[in-house]
Amino acid sequence: MTKAAEDNALVTSGASKRIADLESRLGVDLLIRHARGVQGTPAGLSLYHHAKAILRRVEIAQDVVAEFGKAGNPKVRLAANPSSIIAYIPAITRRYLAESPAARIDLQERYSYDIPRLVAENEADVGIYHALSPAPGVTSYPFRRDRIVLVTRRDHALAVFDELFLEAANSYPFVGYFPRHTYDAFSSLAGRGLSRPLDVKIEVGNYEARCRLIQEGIGIGVIPEPNASPYLNLYNLKAIRLLDEWAERQLYVCVANDRDLSDYPETKRFLECLLDKSD
Repeated sequence: MTKAAEDNALVTSGASKRIADLESRLGVDLLIRHARGVQGTPAGLSLYHHAKAILRRVEIAQDVVAEFGKAGNPKVRLAANPSSIIAYIPAITRRYLAESPAARIDLQERYSYDIPRLVAENEADVGIYHALSPAPGVTSYPFRRDRIVLVTRRDHALAVFDELFLEAANSYPFVGYFPRHTYDAFSSLAGRGLSRPLDVKIEVGNYEARCRLIQEGIGIGVIPEPNASPYLNLYNLKAIRLLDEWAERQLYVCVANDRDLSDYPETKRFLECLLDKSD
């Protein structure tokens, strides 16, 4: 009782009186009191579970209202990784907004490793991430597959190849960033196929900046194919298919485990658009 009172900014006597008043009103004992504290009676435990359910419904109602945003229009919060934003989200958004013209999407560009957490903690309604397997703590659905490619200048020695293993490029300097977002993390994924560490001259997260550095001959780079494609002709670059197993990636769509989508109609409609493979 003391701990419960402290958690709710009450003195113990005040909390005890509230329980006693409730018992008097209901005409039933809710707690068994003894020297070591209190224990719920069957009636008390039943009331506790009903109260939790009521609070959960209030929380859901607040979330549903929040979906409509300040303008009164339904809103879906989407957290997605960069490659899915470039390759898939535009066409899906067009189709979704054609079906729900009053809706709007709050799109957050995030790294894949952080997206399931955002969804689980209700900072996003829907997430799109890549991983070797579905992330714990969320409900995930297979979405699309994409590939990591090796990007070089068209006059580079490796540009004669259409496909190769990354090890074949290991004697050349590289421009980073890497899938999984740090070289150490990338090495744990790809290092088994490499005879030595890559020679990384510079790291930059922006895809266009990376392609410009490759164009200038600073090095070659590994980039998700959808993110490299817009710059290949612009900067006279070539994308070479990587045969390494890790280079093919599975993308997932996720929602929170405890979210009943029938309570979130706009999120449900958007999820259905994401999982519709007609695009």
